[in-house]
Amino acid sequence: MQARMDNPGMVVPGAMSAILALKSAADHGGVPPATLELVHLRASQINGCSSCVDAGTRHARKAGESDERLFAVAAWRDSPHFTAAERAALALAEAVTRLADREDPVPDAVWEAAARHYDEPALAALILSVATTNVFNRLNVSTRQVAGAWG
Repeated sequence: MQARMDNPGMVVPGAMSAILALKSAADHGGVPPATLELVHLRASQINGCSSCVDAGTRHARKAGESDERLFAVAAWRDSPHFTAAERAALALAEAVTRLADREDPVPDAVWEAAARHYDEPALAALILSVATTNVFNRLNVSTRQVAGAWG
């Protein structure tokens, strides 16, 4: 596989620094880093972004995530490896990533489950994190960025 072009975030001056600034803000919003890594991985799986799945898995491992939990992210509902708070974050990530898949994109039940575990700043950080992941996914998938090419 070969990329169609360089990542657009690298082509347009200032774009990548803006995206990374948004990611950094979300990273400091009060959500445990491990949860943000899981959310990033799940959204990237849904969007078929091999580059982000690869990078996200590497970052999660460096942050101390176990292989068992990383392998189970795609089937988190049926796995015993996740806390109730992580499950709520993963459900919110899926809903926010799949906005066009249902009439009520983020159902009240999903929102309320997340709100039981995260206060408003943390919910905002989760949504920003999912949105940023979706930006990365769309940039990488549309230009066929190669997994592992960024180290």
